[in-house]
Amino acid sequence: MAKTSTRVRQTKRQRLVTKYAAVRAELKKKGDYAGLQKLPRNSSPTRLHSRCGVTGRPRGYMRKFGISRIAFRELALEGKIPGVRKASW
Repeated sequence: MAKTSTRVRQTKRQRLVTKYAAVRAELKKKGDYAGLQKLPRNSSPTRLHSRCGVTGRPRGYMRKFGISRIAFRELALEGKIPGVRKASW
């Protein structure tokens, strides 16, 4: 599981991205790059990284479910993800 500080930092970045999204879009449309540089660095969407919603793990992230491969496997085997079951042939 990821450190709590890392997860908190990621949520803070997410809040800043949503807060400044309209301002960033307007400045980009105008071509005002000096104004863009005055905004906080963490308000840029490229600084976000996909993390597991359960454990905070940054690698092996499954975008469709919003969790890592490990958490997905555990939840799927417990039957907690609807429509997912172990394959057998």
